[in-house]
Amino acid sequence: MTLPVVVGVDGSDSCLLAVDWAVDEAVRHGLPLRLVYASLWERYEGGVPSTGHERPFEQVLAERIVASAADRAARRSTDVKVTTDIIPEDAADALLREGNHAFALVTGSHGRGLLKGLLLGSVGLAVAARAHCPVVVVRGDRAGLAGAHERILLGLGEADTSAEAVRFAFREAEARGCVLDVVHAWRRPAYDRSGDRTPPAGPADTAEKRACALIDALLEAATAEHPQVRMRRAAAEGPAGKVLVDRSAAADLVIVGARRRAGHFGLQLGRVSHALLHHAQCPVAVVPQRH
Repeated sequence: MTLPVVVGVDGSDSCLLAVDWAVDEAVRHGLPLRLVYASLWERYEGGVPSTGHERPFEQVLAERIVASAADRAARRSTDVKVTTDIIPEDAADALLREGNHAFALVTGSHGRGLLKGLLLGSVGLAVAARAHCPVVVVRGDRAGLAGAHERILLGLGEADTSAEAVRFAFREAEARGCVLDVVHAWRRPAYDRSGDRTPPAGPADTAEKRACALIDALLEAATAEHPQVRMRRAAAEGPAGKVLVDRSAAADLVIVGARRRAGHFGLQLGRVSHALLHHAQCPVAVVPQRH
């Protein structure tokens, strides 16, 4: 079964950028594209009440939004099979269910709501925090959105969050024919084992060595499976969120892993993912670790 790239559409400018990105992704991987509009009709802003003799205004608006997105996708590429759907339920819940049968979920960074000042829309945040497939939030500057850097950035976490992210990153780099930069951030401990404060400078310590060993261990299988992928690896000292946000300025996509806790239905985003989703300068992929 070929899983589609699923895009949440809502008529916003941000959603149109997400459609463009998703079309390109579908072309790279030879996948179909599915455009989904979902909303509870009564939550529409500025909706005109129906007279009962014609279709509700909200439904007509939804159909126009989906048709416009489908037309945009067709104009961007004629090689992608596009399907659409309109689902009258909460957008986040609908997209999360769609994600159970998707190669990836793609959303824009902002929706059509009143809270324009939010750095990331509530639907994108909820989907990235709870989906069981990769979620790509399309954001960033023009170069990153266009793939002009020819570089993917993989932020490695610990072993229990990174295996699926590693596989996703290598597949992306191979499909794009670009460089894969792998970064694991480490922090120098404030105190040594004797309780003395660690000096600010000195030879490479145990924390850095552990970081390098973790990179080698987590990449071993993927490098053997994708020997043609050009890769650079680095153990960078500093807060992981800041390190990756700074490096995202020279990337076309930044990828991080996520842990999904069984039986937990709230937001499940770590600090690093949260920082990237709000501040990265290129699209962000959050890849959940399967259990």
